[in-house]
Amino acid sequence: MLKPKTRWNLRTADENKVAVLAEELHITPLVAALLVNRGLDTIDSARSFLFVKNQTFHDPFLLKDMDKAVYRIREAIQNGEKIRIFGDYDADGVTSTTVMLTTLMRMGADVDFYIPNRFTEGYGPNPMAFRLAAEQGVRVLITVDTGISAVAEADLASELGMDYILTDHHEPGPVLPKALAIIHPKLEDGSYPFKDLAGVGVAFKLAHALLGELPEDLLEIAAIGTIADLVPLKGENRLIAAKGIEQLRLTGRPGLVALMKVANIQQEALNEESIGFAMAPRINAVGRLGDADPAVDLLMSANLAEAIELANEINDINKERQAMVATMAEEAIKEVEENFPPASNGVLIIGREGWNAGVVGIVASKLVERFYRPTIVLSYDREKGLAKGSARSIAGFDLFESLSSCRELLPHFGGHPMAAGMTLKIDDVQELRDRMNAIAKEQLTEEDFTPITDLDGATALADVSIQTIQEMSLLAPFGVTNPKPRILIDSVQLSSVRKIGANQNHLKVQLEDGDNHKLDGVGFGLGHFVDEIAPQAEVSVIGELSINEWNNMKKPQIFVQDISVDHWQLFDYRGKGQTEKWLADIPANRKIVIFSEDILASYPFLQNHPEVFHIKNGEDADQLDCFGAHVVFMDMPPLRDVLKRVIANKQPSRIYAHFSHDQDHFLSTMPTRDHFKWFYAFLAKKGPLDVKRYGDDLAKYRGWSRDTVDFISKVFFELDFVTIENGLIMLTTNAKKRDLSESESFIRKKEQFELEQELVYSSYQQLFDWFNLYLVHEATDLEEETKQWI
Repeated sequence: MLKPKTRWNLRTADENKVAVLAEELHITPLVAALLVNRGLDTIDSARSFLFVKNQTFHDPFLLKDMDKAVYRIREAIQNGEKIRIFGDYDADGVTSTTVMLTTLMRMGADVDFYIPNRFTEGYGPNPMAFRLAAEQGVRVLITVDTGISAVAEADLASELGMDYILTDHHEPGPVLPKALAIIHPKLEDGSYPFKDLAGVGVAFKLAHALLGELPEDLLEIAAIGTIADLVPLKGENRLIAAKGIEQLRLTGRPGLVALMKVANIQQEALNEESIGFAMAPRINAVGRLGDADPAVDLLMSANLAEAIELANEINDINKERQAMVATMAEEAIKEVEENFPPASNGVLIIGREGWNAGVVGIVASKLVERFYRPTIVLSYDREKGLAKGSARSIAGFDLFESLSSCRELLPHFGGHPMAAGMTLKIDDVQELRDRMNAIAKEQLTEEDFTPITDLDGATALADVSIQTIQEMSLLAPFGVTNPKPRILIDSVQLSSVRKIGANQNHLKVQLEDGDNHKLDGVGFGLGHFVDEIAPQAEVSVIGELSINEWNNMKKPQIFVQDISVDHWQLFDYRGKGQTEKWLADIPANRKIVIFSEDILASYPFLQNHPEVFHIKNGEDADQLDCFGAHVVFMDMPPLRDVLKRVIANKQPSRIYAHFSHDQDHFLSTMPTRDHFKWFYAFLAKKGPLDVKRYGDDLAKYRGWSRDTVDFISKVFFELDFVTIENGLIMLTTNAKKRDLSESESFIRKKEQFELEQELVYSSYQQLFDWFNLYLVHEATDLEEETKQWI
C-alpha cells in the first residue's frame, strides 16, 4: 500500500445538474461538474461566473457611510485641506494606499500617505502617528486596509481635531471605533451585497464613488492586492481580479513593468500565480524588513528609469527576506520538535528574541505546512517586554474567533479565521498557549490534524483532452474558494516512472489504463514515490491538469500532487546489494524477518536490531503481527508452511523480498529418479564405495555436485537400501521396495528445492502471484493447503 499524504475529499456533483449545464452552456461534463461543486448549479450563476468580464460592479454607495465619506473628502479638496492616507505595510495595504493616493491626486487634493513601520510602531493606527498627523496640519485622516480594531486611536483623532474616515475589511470587533465614516462591507447594519472585499477592494469602491465613474485603470493595482490578500475570488473580487489581470498583461505603468521584469514574468502570459508567487511577495518584502514606502513609490512612479531602480532595490530586499525566512524556519522547526512536540500541542505557539517580526507570518505558514497545526510565531522584544507575531490556521479552526476569546491578553489584535496578527506581553505567552491548546482540544479531533485535499471530481484517462483543459481555464482566475481544479484519476497503472531533476527529487510518470489511453505527469518534489510504487501496482493519482506545449505540439498532462496505492505491494530486492542502505530507506513500521541466525553473520548490523524478528517455526510465525507493516524477508524460510503462516490473513502493507541464500547450496540440483537409479546400479555392480575417499571423484565423473552424492546416500540409508559405516556405503541384502517419498530427507529436499524455484528463481509476476495466493486466503485454510502442496 501507499497511503496518501492528505485526506482526499472527493466532491460529487448532482448528475442531473451537470447534464443541464453541459448541454445549455456547451461545455464538457467535467467542467460542468466543477461548476456545480462550486455552488454554481444554475444556468445564470454558471454563465455569470464563466463570463465574469461581462458583469458590472455594485453601486459603491450601497456601502454604509459612503455618502458621508465622499461628501467630507470632496469638501476637503475644495477647501484645500490636508488629507493623509494611513495604510498598512503588506501588499493589500500598499495597493490600497496606491489606489486612494492616485484617486485623490487626480482630484487635485493636497494629499500624502503614511504607512507605520512594523518594528517601531507595530500594526495599525497608533497614537504617535496620529499626533504627528495633527501637528503637520492634517484635517482628514483616511485609513485603508486597517483601523477597524483601533478604538482608542479613533477617539484620539477626534480629540486632535481630525475628521477620521475608516476603510477596512478585517473582522469587526464587538466595539467599533467612533469615526466620521466607517466603510466596511461586513458591518452588521450594512447592506452591501458582497462581503468579502479585500482592503484594496474597499479603497477601490471609495475611489469609484469619489470619481463618479469606475476607475478602470486602477483595476490592475486592485487585482494585485485582492489576489495577494487571499480573499475569496468570487463576486466582485473575481471581477476585480479578472479585469485587473487583463489590464496587467497590457499595462505600461512604469512601476508594474519594472516589477514584472525583476520577477521574470512574461507580461503577456501573466496570471494569478504570477501575482501571488512573484509580484506580491516582493511588495510584501519591503514592509517586512523596513519601511513600506518604497513599494508605494514604485507603484506610483511615472518614470521607467526610476521604477527600474526601485524594483531592483525591492528585489534585493526580497532575496534578503528569503534567506532570513529559511534560517528562521529551520530554527522554528527545531524549537517545535525539541520543546513543543505536535503530539501534545494542538496549537503551536513559539517565540524567540531576535526573530524578525516582519517575516514571522511566513514562518508560521511553513510550520503549518510542516506540522499541520494552528501556529503562532512571535518575535520577542525583551526591553519592552512585548511579543509581536502572526498566526496561521488549519481547516476547522477559526483563529479570529479563538483569539477573540483571549482578547484581554491581546491589546493589539486583528485578522481572519485563517490568519491573524497580534501584540502581547511576553509574560502572557504561556497563558495564551495554555488557553489556545485548551480550545483546540475541545474543537479538533485527531483526524483534523491530517491535511485535507478537496478534489473537484474524478475522471477517466479517456476523458482528459486539450478541449477539456482549455474549458477549465474559463474558471480562472483561481484563488480562495475558487481553487485550481484538482482531479482524481483512479486505478491506473504507471507504464513508466522515474526520477528527474538535477537532484533526482522530481517525478516523471506516464499513466495508462487498460484501453491504452495514456497521460504524462510530473510531480515536483515527489521523486521519492519511485521507491514506493511497485511494478504493476494500481495507483490513484490526484493533481492539476494542464497543457504541455513543446515544439509546437500540445499534449495534456497532469501536475501530480499525491499518489496512493490501496493494495499490498511487492518489492523485489532479491540479489540487491547495499543492504544496510536500502533497509534504512524503507519507510517506518518495518518488520525485518529472519529465519536462520546464520544470516546475522552476513549482516552483522542486524544484531540487536529492534525491528528484527526471528521466526524459528510455525508457532513463532503465527505470533508476528504484520497488519499494515512493511515486511522484509531477509533469508529463505525452512518450510513453505512457515512463510505462509507469517503472511496469511495478516494484511501487510508491503513485502520486500530479499531471500539471501547460500549460492553453493542453491546451485545444487534436485536429483531426479534417474540419479538414484544410476547410483543404485553403480553400487550393485561395483560393490561397496568409500564415499569419503572417492565421493568427489564420482561426482566429477557424473557431473554432479558432492552434495548430490551425499544426499542420495542419505536417502538410500533412510530407506534401508544401504548401510553406511565409516564412510563405506554398501547395498542391503534383500531390501524392501520403497518409494523415495518415504524418505524424510527426500521430502524436505524436494520442498526446499521447489521453494527455491518459487521464491528465488521465479519472475516478479510469479513471486507476486505466490504471495498474493496466501495473502488472500484465510488462516483456517492453511492446513489443507499444506497437504495439497506436499
